[in-house]
Amino acid sequence: MKALITGASSGIGKDIAKELAKKGYNLALVARSEEELKKVAEELRKNNKIQIETITMDVSKLENCKEIHKKVKNVDILINNAGFGDCGNFSKTSLEKEIAMINTNIIAYHTLMKLYLIDMKEKGEGKILNVASIAGFMPGPLMATYYATKAYIVRISEGIKEELKKEKSKVQISILCPGPVRTNFSKVANVKFHIREASSSKVAKYAIKKLEKGKFYIVPGIDVKFARWGAKLVPANLVSKVTYMVQKRKLGQ
Repeated sequence: MKALITGASSGIGKDIAKELAKKGYNLALVARSEEELKKVAEELRKNNKIQIETITMDVSKLENCKEIHKKVKNVDILINNAGFGDCGNFSKTSLEKEIAMINTNIIAYHTLMKLYLIDMKEKGEGKILNVASIAGFMPGPLMATYYATKAYIVRISEGIKEELKKEKSKVQISILCPGPVRTNFSKVANVKFHIREASSSKVAKYAIKKLEKGKFYIVPGIDVKFARWGAKLVPANLVSKVTYMVQKRKLGQ
């Protein structure tokens, strides 16, 4: 069995790698930092008798995603996890950073999902876990681009899920939608969370448990589950106002 994990050098990606390693999966780990990837691989090799391949690659580039697909074959589980955010008024945030975010959070997910989904459908089995966010269910003033990228992942995954269902395919797709998690996300996004952050190791363990059970919406934490249902029941304009206040606190304003 083999799993491919993007954004595997830290946070949720690293902890999902640990969970899958315990279960005997051979791993293909992808991230931009060669040094950090090697550390993760060394740590996993000490405790697990598995094969580990490290790929230093920036998935924000389309050709790199295609190259990963050429290099890594016979994947049983694809974990689309690489991603980052940014916080600030849309008219003031960096366009270059936002385009890189869109390429990482959307284009990379879309490309790898499409290429490996074709392989899995031909094989008749496989699992894809797209790491989205609770942000994907609501508008996100002051983090508008990030929220929009996660909404894309939620919606495209929901659409593909229905296609697979109609085809009676054994290939499974799932989305992981956590709230704030203790990773380096906040540093990259220039925010400071004022609410409880979940442990990435606990989120990873929960994600793999639910993935194995065939769950589509994987939402760790009672408070995050309430937030998801609240976003469905409360008018979007009110959700947007609440979200704005939350993001403003993150910026320390």
